[in-house]
Amino acid sequence: MDAPRATIARARKLRRALTPPEARLWVALRPRPGNLKFRRQHPVGPFVLDFFCDQAKLAVEVDGAAHDFGDNPSRDIRRDVWLAGRGIAVVRIPAEEVRVNLEGVLDTILAAAAERLQGPLHRPAGGPPPPEGEETVPRVFSPSGGGGRREAADGGGWIR
Repeated sequence: MDAPRATIARARKLRRALTPPEARLWVALRPRPGNLKFRRQHPVGPFVLDFFCDQAKLAVEVDGAAHDFGDNPSRDIRRDVWLAGRGIAVVRIPAEEVRVNLEGVLDTILAAAAERLQGPLHRPAGGPPPPEGEETVPRVFSPSGGGGRREAADGGGWIR
C-alpha cells in the first residue's frame, strides 16, 4: 500500500526512536515467530503502524496511557475503520501488558494472525453483512487472557 513521502519519512524517524514497550515487542517479533514476518513502524496511507504483518494483513498497535485521553480514542477508532476498509485488522495491546506479560502478548498476536490466515481476508464489496457476532471492532489484549474487546460507546466513551 502506498504512503505519502511525509509518512514514509515519519516512519523512518520512528524506527530510530521506539518506545521501550515497542522495542521489547520488536525483539520478540523480529525472529519471525510462526514464520510470520513483521515490519516495525510501517507506513500505510497517512498512518504509521507500530507493527505490520503483510501475510495476515494484521496491524499491532502498542497503546500507552495517552491513547485513553483526549480525542485519542476517537482518533484510534477512525484509524482502525480506515485500515479495516483496506482489509487490515488491528490488534491493540496496552504497553503495560508488553512489559509484564510479553509471552501472553505474543501468543495473542500469533493467534490473531493465524485466525486471519485461515479465513478469507476480505469480503467482496457489496457482499452480505458480517455474520452475527463477527468482529467489527479492534481487539485489545486482556490481562486475563480473555481477548477483550474495546468498543465505542455512546458519546465517544470507551468500554473495555
